[in-house]
Amino acid sequence: MSNPGLPRRSSELSAGSFDDIPEARREVVDRPAPTRSLRPLLIGGGALVAMGILTIGITQVTRNFAATPAATRTTKPSLADRAKPTPDADGRMLNHYPYGETTPDNLEAITADGSFRLHHKASKAYREMSAAAQADGVTLVPLSAFRSIKDQQELFFEVSRERNQRPQERANVSAPPGHSEHHTGYAIDLGDGTVPAVNLSPDFENTEAFKWLQNNAARFSFELSFPQANPQGVSYEPWHWRFVGDSASLEMFYKARNVKKP
Repeated sequence: MSNPGLPRRSSELSAGSFDDIPEARREVVDRPAPTRSLRPLLIGGGALVAMGILTIGITQVTRNFAATPAATRTTKPSLADRAKPTPDADGRMLNHYPYGETTPDNLEAITADGSFRLHHKASKAYREMSAAAQADGVTLVPLSAFRSIKDQQELFFEVSRERNQRPQERANVSAPPGHSEHHTGYAIDLGDGTVPAVNLSPDFENTEAFKWLQNNAARFSFELSFPQANPQGVSYEPWHWRFVGDSASLEMFYKARNVKKP
């Protein structure tokens, strides 16, 4: 039994028992009163402030949009719109410049059956060129001359569907409607009468007709429209020639490069 007059040994003290410590050895401990945490309040208050700012921002954006004229609003194009060919800044469509369609009274036949027609100034020059080539033993054969925009529309879209071609692929060999030099009556596609197998083919460049044209066409005011690596970006067409022998044709083909969108 322990002596009541002596302090208890440490092993006999209850853990954390303040009353078991003799009065002379006690220390006064100021324990603050429990306080309520402000964190939930701060978080809740911050969320309310953020929601208020967001609401004000949405309201302001809505008011600004409503105040903006409809004509100046920009909208994201639909997939259908993005699939349509878009003209370039200089008026080109898939690398082809725009050309208007000449009137019927400007056209003149270059063949006996009247199936091929050119602008009357180009027609006269072509007949002279064809006669000169024939005198040199070369037979120039017209494959295509004036084409209306309606004809070009059928040629471009119908053939592209038959061949399962995208517009970009079709434009490598045929201009979109309204963008063909054939509309002007100044352009003609030519073949070699002795080598019909290479008509409308890059292999036409290996024929006597092409070699003759390279050496003589300028004398009759004809030039190759789409030579190799041409800056316009159109595929090489050694068979496609255009007349540039008067002010109207020269301006039409060379000024077309500066056409701007309205």
